[in-house]
Amino acid sequence: MPNVLEGESTAGENRFAIVVARFNNTITDKLLAGCLDTLRDAGADIDAIPVAKVPGSLELPIVARHFAESGGFDAVIVLGCVIRGKTTHYDAVVNGTQQGCTIASQETGVPVIFGVITAEDRDQAEARADVTRKTNIGRDAANAALEMANLLRKLPGGEA
Repeated sequence: MPNVLEGESTAGENRFAIVVARFNNTITDKLLAGCLDTLRDAGADIDAIPVAKVPGSLELPIVARHFAESGGFDAVIVLGCVIRGKTTHYDAVVNGTQQGCTIASQETGVPVIFGVITAEDRDQAEARADVTRKTNIGRDAANAALEMANLLRKLPGGEA
């Protein structure tokens, strides 16, 4: 049987940073709450987690990269919300944000977890930020960060 490596959803000694967009803050505040709840439930000391707030989603990647390059974090979580409007601005914001986060992750070796809602309308966004029904992209992003941080420790050259 092959040696299957997977990450667990426990904080352990892993260190996390969060970057959250203020634009659409009625939604991103819910994402942040879900994210922090999940990290706390996994054993993380949420008082030790820096939360950087940026103007909008396009600003997420540069701050995420800064955290990742610092060497102080095992995963960085970005949280934002982009709702389609009547222009092509939506596509530029979504693509730029996603590409920036992917590049930051690939070039630093630190998982930059994309917890950005991309929705056609406010109702879709609200449904993906629900903290009562556990349908919350912030929660999903926190779980991905936990698993990836733990998985990377198990890989050759990891700390485990």
